[in-house]
Amino acid sequence: MSRSFALNLFVCAGLSLAGAAWAQGADTPADAINPLIGSTNGGNTFPGAVLPFGMLQWSPENTRGRHTHTASPSGYEYNATRIRGFSITHLSGAGCAGASGDVPFMPITQAVTSSPSADLKDTTYATDFTHQNEKAKAGDYRVTLADGVQVELGAAMRSGMASFTYPSGKPANLLIRASDSEVGSSDADVQVDQASGTISGSVTSGNFCGYLAKADQRSYYTLYYVAHFDRPFTAVGAWENDSVKPGQTSAKGGTGYGDKGFPEPGKGSGAWVSFDPSKGPVTVRVGISYVSLANAKANLDAEIPASTTLAQLHESARKAWNDALGRIAIDGGTPDQRATFYTALYHVLMHPNVYSDVNGEYRGFDQKTHRVEGSQKIQYANFSGWDIYRSHLQLVTWLFPKIGSDIAQSLYNQAKQNDGEWDRWTHNSGGTHVMSGDPAVPALADIWVFGGHDFDLKGAYASLVKAATVPTVHDSSDDGCNVECVGQRPSLDQWLKLHYIATQSHAWAGAAETLEDVTADFALSQLAAQVGDKAGEKQFLTRAGYWRNIFNPNAAPEGGYIQNRNADGSWPAFKPESDDGFVEGSAAVYLWMIPFDVHGLFEKLGGYPKATARLDRFFHDDNGKWALTKAGPLHSELDNEPSVAAPWLYDFAGQPYKTQESVRIVVNSLWKNTPDGIPGNDDLGEMSSWYVWSALGFYPEIPGRAELVLGSPLFTKAVVHRQGGDLVVDAPQAGTDVPFVHAVTLNGKTHNKPWFPASVIEHGGHVQFTLQSSADTAWGSDLKNAPPSFGPPHS
Repeated sequence: MSRSFALNLFVCAGLSLAGAAWAQGADTPADAINPLIGSTNGGNTFPGAVLPFGMLQWSPENTRGRHTHTASPSGYEYNATRIRGFSITHLSGAGCAGASGDVPFMPITQAVTSSPSADLKDTTYATDFTHQNEKAKAGDYRVTLADGVQVELGAAMRSGMASFTYPSGKPANLLIRASDSEVGSSDADVQVDQASGTISGSVTSGNFCGYLAKADQRSYYTLYYVAHFDRPFTAVGAWENDSVKPGQTSAKGGTGYGDKGFPEPGKGSGAWVSFDPSKGPVTVRVGISYVSLANAKANLDAEIPASTTLAQLHESARKAWNDALGRIAIDGGTPDQRATFYTALYHVLMHPNVYSDVNGEYRGFDQKTHRVEGSQKIQYANFSGWDIYRSHLQLVTWLFPKIGSDIAQSLYNQAKQNDGEWDRWTHNSGGTHVMSGDPAVPALADIWVFGGHDFDLKGAYASLVKAATVPTVHDSSDDGCNVECVGQRPSLDQWLKLHYIATQSHAWAGAAETLEDVTADFALSQLAAQVGDKAGEKQFLTRAGYWRNIFNPNAAPEGGYIQNRNADGSWPAFKPESDDGFVEGSAAVYLWMIPFDVHGLFEKLGGYPKATARLDRFFHDDNGKWALTKAGPLHSELDNEPSVAAPWLYDFAGQPYKTQESVRIVVNSLWKNTPDGIPGNDDLGEMSSWYVWSALGFYPEIPGRAELVLGSPLFTKAVVHRQGGDLVVDAPQAGTDVPFVHAVTLNGKTHNKPWFPASVIEHGGHVQFTLQSSADTAWGSDLKNAPPSFGPPHS
């Protein structure tokens, strides 16, 4: 394959090739990837073939024997060793009951005598497999099923290839489960053209987290697909619901979403084709589009010409991943640590996804066709805002400023097409409203300060200001609550009047919503500064201080807590272990979630000694053992977002050695090169981004700011390649059990602060860590050198 063809697969997404030139057969970042990491224990990753930020993700759909319920939200669960299809779209690390998983292709070795949609326990048209017969690499997935069918999958940006090798002496059939998206569909159609060896169709779906509330039991995207086969069809057939129609070349009908947000048992449609197994492997090229069949065909023709082999596609994917992952080169560490690191970066670079076609068209939130304009190259989709504003978008933008810029413009485009509302969790061309807060604000602020400047900042800022100051009908609606409250700023009228979100509101949880809103307002103050709005900067920085209105200094014997507050100003009954007023966490967890005003929080807690003593108890049980996750509601949950910033808070209190120790114990114990190697939902790469930052030795603690608080490097050397200048991190003594910092130099000068200024992000430089196995309690202990904190402005 020519080098130019390989480039075409991913340069269009904004990935340049200015990184290392990896030799054929060398030990490269892509070769270190283990796509099975996180595929059980709730990580919810998938092992299939995908390019960086790819629109198409071709991966298995596993089953536990319930046709209407996927085995995992990603479609793949390591311990569910039965496959019912290989779908062409997936999300990595999401929760709820699944999303996408569209158009499963399922090879079978028996005749189709009953409807696959009526196979309610997946006993007939699903097949077992073993992990010994499975191989997953970056952009390359292979498995031999128990019935002898060999499956190989590969991916380009908006297209993919598969090969099915059938055993001799058995029927060779392929099901196209047109309607069987992971959480169902409202409509689907499929057509078989025997003359051209083509199958095409569409599926209309959505329904992310729809089982939790009626607000999301709806469709909001249509996926179009065209599949070209290299072998003639010897027979065809189709089914609709329980009706099987041999010889028919088309079918139509979705599964519906039922009364409870799951596919209706027995409903659905699809088609099958038969092959002569003696003629060798069957290869299919598939193109997809969220706009039209014509665009799906154009995407396929542009990315995978008819002469392309699957081996060529696999090699192109390997090159694409090496160029993307090679933005960070590491030395040292064990093979398992290298695999964990590069797989975490691999998961970071899966989302958001390319959503526009090769001609620039995409389906907007208004369900109309749009085209990218101006300097925007790509429209992106799939934005789990509550998760990825914390550290994911910072990493993506730092490595790929143009991609970060296009993500920001994509979010603004979505809002303009959505009556000015910025949804907090967007899936393809629809908003799902899942989770809490207004994460688009810190997301855009993160992108800007980490180098993504090529988007309409002034227009986006004006839109966000309006959303933060003018209540909407949705802001005053209970639709979707608790998990999917439809407002961008739920109970904004209450926020403007009371300066907090009360116990009774139109939000999921009052105290948690207040903390998310103050983070959003702090980020909005930073955007105001960027556009030169001094009044707005002061206004929103003042609003960022509203967290003090839900800090009850007498909440518990050990001291104050963030807690729910009634609209009349009174405090309801309270227990620190309670999750009343909070989202996926307790009051003990949320106490520490004020990342932009840490010094203000410590002051409220009675000063630094008292604050750090409480942090110590948060990370340890009564016996002094680490309490990192599942140790009870009074302790940290470092498998989920509300806790991930907490270990870095010691840097603000003159005890950075405790940050170094606690971060390293998390890196060493909760992250592994195994299927259970991600401690919780990876949330479209957010948790993996935390690992990447932590292994490098620093972290973007404050949303909307580019300062980095320090831990310690896991690897002896890391080089972050960037257009603005490389960052070289040397730590010769680094190792698994060597977490403590004794000294740091920045560009050759002694650096005694447990944080780096924003210039490191902007310009790079050379950092030298001197590490040791015992704590150096003196380094970074001077509070005058603590990281910055941002309280309300002085009047």
